[in-house]
Amino acid sequence: MLEEIKRNYGHIFEEDLLQEINDIATIKTVNAGDELIRTGQYLSAMPLLIDGVIKVMREDEDGFELMLYYLEKGETCAMTLSCCTGSAVSEIRAIAETESSLLMIPIEKMEEWLGKYKSWRNFIFDSYHERLMEVMATIDNIAFKKMDERLIEYLKNKSKYYNDSEIKVTHQDIAFDLHTSRVVVSRLLKQLEKTNRIKLNRNSIKLIDID
Repeated sequence: MLEEIKRNYGHIFEEDLLQEINDIATIKTVNAGDELIRTGQYLSAMPLLIDGVIKVMREDEDGFELMLYYLEKGETCAMTLSCCTGSAVSEIRAIAETESSLLMIPIEKMEEWLGKYKSWRNFIFDSYHERLMEVMATIDNIAFKKMDERLIEYLKNKSKYYNDSEIKVTHQDIAFDLHTSRVVVSRLLKQLEKTNRIKLNRNSIKLIDID
């Protein structure tokens, strides 16, 4: 496992910290669609993503969801950090977008490493900053962009994370992520198809000219 850790975090953490992670972390592997964190859950470990893509969402009391950001390998979730350090329940929901592997770090090590390793401290602060910027970008999209612009950006991001021009996603999935109705999503997708920017297939969308 040490070599796997070094491949993902060797450029960030010092050798002693890499060894500690190897000694105490456990690997968790999940399939696409698996729930990693639910709203209201108490967390006992912090995840470091070593492979795959995780989708992080905010859920209201009626069960409606808004996508906040994606996590890729080498990243962690700032919302998770807040819950772990404050012994609070999770206010987000996280689902594996693709098959993913994570290193689970016991929460008691988080604070210990903040004082012990400068690289860990910088990693935590940088993670907070990056996730904050992503949440602000989501707010900007909702406040200032039209739904068709948000949809195009969503499709481009999906294509990047899957590394494929064909995205396996339903109209209802998109509607949930963008916090809108399936009817609106279907109408906008059909408009994009009419202009030859995408091709609609059953449960997938092929991107043709969406830049």
